[in-house]
Amino acid sequence: MSLNVRKTLNFKVSLFFIAISIVLIGVLTAISLYAFREFSINTATEHLRTAAEITRVHLTEAMITGVIDQREGFLRRVAEVQNLKSIRIVRAPVVNQQYGLEQKGEYLPDDIERNVLRTGRAEFGTFDNSGELIFRGTIPYIANNKGNPNCLQCHQTQHGAVLGAITMTMPVTALRHNAIVTVTTIIGTVLVALVVLFGLLFFMLRPISNTASAIEHAVQDAVEGNFRNVLEKQTNDEIGQIASDMNRLLKFLDTGLNKINGYVSQLVVRKQKPGENLLLATIEMVENMTQVSQYKIAIEEDDSKLSVYRRLIANINDRFFQGKGEFSIYEVSNDNTELHPISFDEDANTSCRWCEQKILADPQSCRVFHSARIIDGITQPNICYNFRQAGLIGLRDDEEIDAIDLRQQLVHEQLQHRLRGIAPERVAQKDHPVTRENSKTANAYYPLCYPILKSGTVGSIVQLVVKDADKERVLEVLPYIRAYLSETAPVLEVHRLMETLKESTLRDPMTDLNNRRFLEGYIDTITANVRRKQTHVAILMLDLDHFKMVNDTYGHDAGDAVLKALANVIKFSVRASDIVIRYGGEEFMVVLQETSISHAFCVAEKIRSAVQAMQINHGGVVLQKTISIGIADFPGNSNTFWQAVKFADVALYHAKEAGRNRVLQFKTEMWSDTQEY
Repeated sequence: MSLNVRKTLNFKVSLFFIAISIVLIGVLTAISLYAFREFSINTATEHLRTAAEITRVHLTEAMITGVIDQREGFLRRVAEVQNLKSIRIVRAPVVNQQYGLEQKGEYLPDDIERNVLRTGRAEFGTFDNSGELIFRGTIPYIANNKGNPNCLQCHQTQHGAVLGAITMTMPVTALRHNAIVTVTTIIGTVLVALVVLFGLLFFMLRPISNTASAIEHAVQDAVEGNFRNVLEKQTNDEIGQIASDMNRLLKFLDTGLNKINGYVSQLVVRKQKPGENLLLATIEMVENMTQVSQYKIAIEEDDSKLSVYRRLIANINDRFFQGKGEFSIYEVSNDNTELHPISFDEDANTSCRWCEQKILADPQSCRVFHSARIIDGITQPNICYNFRQAGLIGLRDDEEIDAIDLRQQLVHEQLQHRLRGIAPERVAQKDHPVTRENSKTANAYYPLCYPILKSGTVGSIVQLVVKDADKERVLEVLPYIRAYLSETAPVLEVHRLMETLKESTLRDPMTDLNNRRFLEGYIDTITANVRRKQTHVAILMLDLDHFKMVNDTYGHDAGDAVLKALANVIKFSVRASDIVIRYGGEEFMVVLQETSISHAFCVAEKIRSAVQAMQINHGGVVLQKTISIGIADFPGNSNTFWQAVKFADVALYHAKEAGRNRVLQFKTEMWSDTQEY
């Protein structure tokens, strides 16, 4: 390209100079030829006029002296002396009237001569005579009375009358040749001068052309990301200064972009590729980090982990997978014993799609979980043996079982061959090729699993499933995907801490039951559900009998043991959908959802019997307690939930008054207060 630019610049300068030279030579040639022609014609004209004047004077004297008959010899001598080719004289009619017809040596006038005799004006012109250029002039003789002798001394006519005309010819071929030679010499001299000037011009333009070419080359390289060109300073004038300034600019850009690229590469943990466009790579990194920064601001405003997960997947999918990516997210339980797949459509039956189901119940079998490291199935295709190819999905049951058995056999043999130092890839390709014929699957998907840490341990796992055709492109954007996940981790940690904090305020730490604060936050949901489904809720208020005696006699540790045992009994006696609340001290509440009062009575009796049979060993002492339970129905006994709770508490009070260790259902007669709660 730079060579083309140089050629273009030189071509334009050359074309301009040649055009100017052609115009200059053309104008100079035209002017020279015109000038020489006019000079030659004027010279010949004056030459003929001089000869004509000499002839006139001689003829006048010859007439006066009476030797006019000898004029022919004179004319020949004049032609010889004046370098004339021919000379002749014609008489005007006025002379013929005076002296008669023409004498010897006189001629009849031709057309030109007659016109000159008529008008009295001389005529000059050139004509070609057998290749010879001839100049002809016909000059009239006008009678005048000036001088001595003069025309009127011999001719009887008026002053100014035309007496005759003299016609002379002379060759001008030599003049024309001399003119051509002279003009050619001038043009040749000018051409030599132009060539010299052309050489000097190119000598002076060479630094400009070379500098322009070098700048163009440097700019093209800069567009490709190379700012390391150095322009040669060829002169010490403005052109050299431009080269120096360009070098400083390129050095400044190269240094600055390398620093920016290095800083941003550190942020995204990206290595610079050999020969890559530094400028475009920097722009790409800055653009992606800007997107990551905007993403971080967005997730910091999300109100839940699910919203963060949704935004994470949406951003990665749209930006790097054109909305066609395959993703899974697994969250680790608080006790690190289970993996819970995250469903984005709130599907409660979400399970593993790409991994073996066993990892859900056994997180340690998940390589990401127990290593807390990124699992890259692209560069290490066989690193994870729990990953299922997408082809297994949608197979018939027998086909899936056969494919899984084949893969399990393959995994086993790979492990054995690893111990013997044989690469597992060779085993997979040579001994057990995974083909459509033998497993109905194609090895076309690769897992990328990233751990998101919480307090140093794996809190959740993000799995990206990459198609074989997308491997190279995904490897290029992995640093940016890691950046998204890195920014996600602290936000998820904040949400986990907030959930833990909220859980601690809503749960009793000793019994691990929900507390009264939880009930206060959940009451609107309960009442709305009752009204929407037109169902009933049974409220059980439970209180241990003579619990204070346990604390006073055996200490608070014994009392805590009793409360924990009671909590377990209650939890095992009700459904998972029912709510068990530690209401305060030794008092508990159970909310039985969608339960009739008769069924609630049976549940309460079940709890009472279980508590009565409960034995608690503490410090070598076996403790046994009983419990009293009051039951109320919402909305059967009251239109407000808290009023029903009060009624259940009233029933509990009557159970205590009636001798304890019993279940009583609220009756209207138990309540005399008209106040609503």
